[in-house]
Formats: sequence, structure tokens, C-alpha cells
Amino acid sequence: MFSLVSTTPWYLALVLLVFSNAVIKASAFSRPPANGVVNCQHASSAGITHRQLNHPLFSSNNNDDTANLLEKARRLRQEVSAIESTKMEKQQVKDAEERARQAEEREAQKQKDKQRMRYSAEVPILKDMGDEIMERVDFPPRLKGGKSRIVTIQAPLPLGLVLGEDASMPGLTSVDEVAPDGNGASADIKQGDIVRAVTACQTTMETPTWQLIAGGIGQPKTKRFIYSVDGRPLEEVLDAIGSNRMDVQGRDAWLVLERMD
Repeated sequence: MFSLVSTTPWYLALVLLVFSNAVIKASAFSRPPANGVVNCQHASSAGITHRQLNHPLFSSNNNDDTANLLEKARRLRQEVSAIESTKMEKQQVKDAEERARQAEEREAQKQKDKQRMRYSAEVPILKDMGDEIMERVDFPPRLKGGKSRIVTIQAPLPLGLVLGEDASMPGLTSVDEVAPDGNGASADIKQGDIVRAVTACQTTMETPTWQLIAGGIGQPKTKRFIYSVDGRPLEEVLDAIGSNRMDVQGRDAWLVLERMD
């Protein structure tokens, strides 16, 4: 047996000694002790090293999971965006349909108002208290084709008109002739006009309450009112027009006429 000190240079011996000690310590650290007691500091360090080696913080599996979650989130956002877009499109279609419906209603109302203005006129209406109020009254067309309109004329008597009744249309009074220098011609009454209504006057006896108590017979009072001549015989129409001479205020007679354009 040879001596390490005698045959080996001192510096090589030192290196071999340090290396031997390191090997011994590593062997002792890797094997569990016989008595089952483990140095806590060594075990803790070993455990941390072991976990770090076997479960790295950014493994390939974690990267795959993150990518999958991001992809699912992207698809979910796309689905939500598509649903919102569909809702918006449906709402836009609904709004467009509502606007179209309202436009149709406005147009229909406009045509209705236009039709009413064409076949109506403001005339003096006698109220219960004896006052006359101007009100718009409808006169549905008697002439077919939709090319007629309602006009009102005010003229003093005599009118200088010849009125007639069409045998094929009983109750329809028409203007057959207009005297060129008559009041009717001056008021723009035209041949072929259809008489729809006139003012008429009627005298009635009105008795105040105090006269009724005293047994009085009352006093005559003349009232003027609008009289529709639709369906009335010609003689009655002529009498109604002539009754305007009874107007105590001497006002012009009103005629509501239907005229072809």
C-alpha cells in the first residue's frame, strides 16, 4: 500500500480530496438515512428542485390549453356579434315596415281629407238657441265617376234659373238654364249644376213661458236653415228657394251645388 502524500503532488491530492468529499455528500443526499430522519432543509430543497424539474411553469400543455381558451373566446365573441347583428337587422326591417305603414296611413288620410274637402262645404247651421254657426257638412257625390265637386253659391232672389228633374234619376234637381243677365249667372251658377241643398225660411209661433202662463198665443218668428233637397220633388225645391224672400234680414240665398270639373 502506497502513501498518497508521498507519491502525489500536494495540489493534486487537494483536488482529489475535495472531489471525494463532494461525491460522498451527493451519495449521502440521494439515499434516505437508515434511521428514517430526513434533513428538512435538504428535503425541502430537493422537493422544490424536483417539482421545478417535473412541472415547469410554462409547459407545452399549458400553452395548448391557453390557446384553446382563446380560440373558444374568439368564437363566442363571433357568435355574440352575429346574434347582435341579426337582432339589429330584424329591428331595422321592423322599423322600415313601421315607417312604411305610417306613410301609407298618412297618404290614406291625406286622400281621405282631400276627398272630404272635395265633397263638403261650410254652410250656416241653425242651432237650438237660434244662432247660426258655420260648419262643414259632407255631401256624398250623386254623380258617378269621381270628377265632380261641391261648390257653394250666395245670390239674391230672383236667381234667373230654370230648374228641372231628370226622369231617369228622380229626386235629382239640376240647373237646366241660366239667364245670362240674372243673379244666378252673376254668382257663377252654371248649366248642368246639381242642386244639393239650399237655405229655406220658416215662420213659427214662439210663446215665452210667461205668455203661456197668461194664456197668450205667442209671436211669429222666422228662422233660416239649410235644407237638403236630395230626393225631394222639384216643387218642394222651388218652394224652399222662394222662401228666402221671408228672411227678415234680407240675406242672400245659399245654394250647395255639385258640379262636374
